[in-house]
Amino acid sequence: MTQTLNAVKALIAAGDVCISEHGYDELADDDLTVREIIQGIDAAVVVEDYPKYPKGPCVLVLQSDAHGDPVHIVWGIPRGSSSPAVLITAYRPDPARWNSSFTGRKQ
Repeated sequence: MTQTLNAVKALIAAGDVCISEHGYDELADDDLTVREIIQGIDAAVVVEDYPKYPKGPCVLVLQSDAHGDPVHIVWGIPRGSSSPAVLITAYRPDPARWNSSFTGRKQ
């Protein structure tokens, strides 16, 4: 687990979380709820970590929806701040672009 994901998990546990407009749109497009994503954060697996991203540290994680299907979530923390955890985007990974575990991009 990365420092970014640890920070995101702690913020979510404290209720210090928000969803970007884009995040809400993407959740709705894929029939995902905020509740199932928040509830699944403890089982999140880091796919890619961007601790020095210009807008603030962020991390792409693999989570599961309420049915156990894979979902990629990008969580971030605004640059220059220690909170909140922000759900930036969410999507169902395309099997044609990801390995069978959805944790690595295909070449």
